[in-house]
Amino acid sequence: MEIQVFTVDAFTNLPFKGNPAAICPLMHELSDDLYQKIAAELNLSETAFITRINPSDTFTTGSRFCLRWFTPTNEVNLCGHATLASAAVMFQYKKNINPTLVFETKSGDLAVTQRGEGYVMDFPLNPPTQEDPNEFRDIIKAAVGNHMIQDVYLSSNTKKLMVRLADSCDRAVLTSLKVDPVALQRSEKTGKVKGLIITMKGSPDCPPGYDFYSRFFSPWNGIPEDPVTGSAHTVLGSYWSKELGKRKMLAYQCSSRGGELELEVRDDGRINIAGQTVTVLQGTMTL
Repeated sequence: MEIQVFTVDAFTNLPFKGNPAAICPLMHELSDDLYQKIAAELNLSETAFITRINPSDTFTTGSRFCLRWFTPTNEVNLCGHATLASAAVMFQYKKNINPTLVFETKSGDLAVTQRGEGYVMDFPLNPPTQEDPNEFRDIIKAAVGNHMIQDVYLSSNTKKLMVRLADSCDRAVLTSLKVDPVALQRSEKTGKVKGLIITMKGSPDCPPGYDFYSRFFSPWNGIPEDPVTGSAHTVLGSYWSKELGKRKMLAYQCSSRGGELELEVRDDGRINIAGQTVTVLQGTMTL
């Protein structure tokens, strides 16, 4: 059996930046065990598998497909960068003729539309709830040390904990954080948290005008640090929209690779997340 594989850098227009995802368009579904083994072998933060829903469809003509995401260690319910990358493969390499594709996922229907040189994803919004920092003292200490923090919020729906650094912190504080994934994982074993977002207010007056910055860590899912995380922005978008009084925002995830996301919080309780992609590898896996 041969499986086509694309490696796509998402939320960037430059190779080796953004977040790489492996995309596998499949003519037939495989077993969950095989999906997991392939994801472990490719060893990117996410490997996405696209399958047809209607057997009479092709990847060129169909408008609805099934999409699943696997980290090297487990399946996840929502992934932004691999959804963006999946759409790019469908539109650019499978020459899909539809203006919008709908992916059926564990997080419901996710629509992706072409826009200019990029794509816009229609995602659920995951508003977080404010928490007592003392309840998460160990994980905060493991992540940010003695740096001042301003807010702690938890999205119980996504199990993402969001820690906001104080506005007095410089962006260099966020970019220079050395987070030990082992210590982070040890600091939280209740199952309440599966991902940690560290964020801070941006400088919209300075070009290119980022409204906020973030980094994301998920050793609980086998990902020490995720370079650019669409799903984290379903939480961040909700929080910062209220804080800044803005619906449209430009965000930058300042990992070592870095990536840019355009956000628009909508009235219907969803969020548009837009970005660009670059394909860096095409190949075939033989099983």
